[in-house]
Formats: sequence, C-alpha cells, structure tokens
Amino acid sequence: MTVVDTARARTSGERGSDFAKLSRRVAQAGLLDKRPGYYTARIGLVAGLFAGTWALFAAVGDSWWQVAVAVLLAVAFAQVTLLAHDLAHGQISRSRRSSRAAGLLVGNLAIGLSYGWWMDKHTRHHANPNHEDHDPDVSPDVLLWSDNQTESAGAVARIIGRWQAFLFFPLLTLEGLNLKVASFRALRRESLKSRKVEGLLLVAHNVAYLGALFLVLSPGKALVFLAVHMACYGVYLGCTFAPNHKGMPVLTAEDELDFLRKQVLTSRNVRGGHLVTTALGGLNYQIEHHLFPSMPTANLRRARPIVREYCASIDVDYAECGLFESWAQAMRHLHEVGRPLRRVRT
Repeated sequence: MTVVDTARARTSGERGSDFAKLSRRVAQAGLLDKRPGYYTARIGLVAGLFAGTWALFAAVGDSWWQVAVAVLLAVAFAQVTLLAHDLAHGQISRSRRSSRAAGLLVGNLAIGLSYGWWMDKHTRHHANPNHEDHDPDVSPDVLLWSDNQTESAGAVARIIGRWQAFLFFPLLTLEGLNLKVASFRALRRESLKSRKVEGLLLVAHNVAYLGALFLVLSPGKALVFLAVHMACYGVYLGCTFAPNHKGMPVLTAEDELDFLRKQVLTSRNVRGGHLVTTALGGLNYQIEHHLFPSMPTANLRRARPIVREYCASIDVDYAECGLFESWAQAMRHLHEVGRPLRRVRT
C-alpha cells in the first residue's frame, strides 16, 4: 500500500460499501481532480518564503536579530514540509517518478528530511491510523498513548509518562533534531530506495546549512540560531500534527472496522478559517484527507460538507472542534493515560 489515494480503485472494487458510496459522490463533484493552478501559486509562495528568509539571513549578518530570523525560517521549513507531504500523497502530480524526484529535492535537500523514510512511516500511519500496534505515530518510544502501552512501557517512557501532558510541548522542541537523526538512521535500512541519493542530498543540505550559519554568524550566535530554529520547527510541526489524531480512539487488534470508520473515527477536524488552513497546510480537514489522501488540499474544504452529511446519514461520529480545544483534548488524553503511572512508586 502506498500513500497515494486509491479512491477510484475502491469505488470499482467495493461498490456496496459505505466508503464506495461516499467516494462516488466525491468523485462526481470533481473533488479528486488535480489543481495545478492552486499548487503553482502555493509552490511559488512557499519557495518565495524559503528563499526570502535565507536572503534576510544573509542581509542581517552577525546580529542577535538573527533569533527572529530563526523563528521565521522555522515557519518556512514547516511550510516546505507540508508541501512535501502533499507531494508524497500524489496530490500535486499523478506521476510517482516526478513526485519522488521533487520530494527528494524538497525534503532531503531543502530541509534535510529523508523523503523515503518519512513516506514509508506516513504510509503505515494512513493504513492504520491510531492503531497501537501498527501506527508508528503512536508507538510508545517516549510518550504513551493507550492503557496497554502504559502496562508494557519501558523505564524512560514510564518516567516521562507520568507527566507527559505537561512535557509534551517542551519535548516538541527536540522534534526537529529528532527528524534529522531519524533521517540519517534510515540510511542504514536496505529497504530504503535510492539510499545513496538520499544520503548525498542529506549531507549536502547539512553542509550548506551549517556552513551558512558558521560563515555568517559567530560560533555562539550560530549555535543559538540552530537551537531556536530546530526548537520552533519541532513545535510548529507538533502543533500541526497533534490535533489530527491525538486524543481520538486508539485502536487495538480487537477492533474490526471498515475503511471508512477506521479513518473517520480516529481523526479530528479543526475549525478556524483560512488562517488555520494556511498554517496547518490543509491538515485541519483531517477526516477528508484520510478518506481521500490524494485529494488536493484546496478541495478538502469543499469535500467537508459532503463527508459530514454522509457520516451523519450512516450514524458515524464526525469529530470537529477549534484549534485550542483540539490541543486540550490531546493533553487531557495524555494526562489520563499517565494516571496509573502516577500511582506507582519506582
């Protein structure tokens, strides 16, 4: 299974299923069609933000004002990441070859994130969202997402798990660095396609990135810039992805759900208008995105009323709330999962 949406294939193969009926309505509305004009404009704006921020970095020079530039660069990196996400889903181009080539340039070279590693990880997430055994996004490496994970957690996870709701945002400051490390670690996997190309592009990015920092800034300012940039980048990404599934039902091997219910019941939409949509790269329409991963971001808003009405007609809960409430729900879930650990002395 790939990240690319299989809505049309499912329509022909599961004509009687709930998802097949919904997908026909969505397809008939033209919402699975590509949006080249939208992506041309979006790519231009994101590229302008990315290049403009680096130009500003060069213009400001060896100054403590670079701390503000580091924050802006984190926003630029996050927007490039969201664009790479759309590439991986085949939203921009139907050609897998061109999407992969663009993804390697955007991911590995521009922001230092392994496109192949992330795509494999994200594919598994889409196949089994919020499944404690199969979704890598809820693996109990540091944070715990279910009662079962709490019972079998390792020493580090048990210590952090006690107060993980309070530690969540501080831990996000390390996520940018974690993505860098995970990208290089993935190069050891023989299953990773084009390992040499990915490795060369990752090295080229980091050499250029660190070279620019230490060429323009004094060593102390360069390290501060690096820390602020990576911290803000991690927090931005965490605040973008956390509202989507955290705090929603965590599935186990005992749960047997069809495709539509598996995707809808584990996802949450975030209200907030155009500003929230721009900031989150369209992922605030998470339910529609999980049902139709290759649907262009610009069409998700139009698909929402169709999906919401259809879910109501078949009595499937459709979760939606504001951005701050989505974060609050996620934090309450984390705090509740950690409750048993707070009762245990170690």
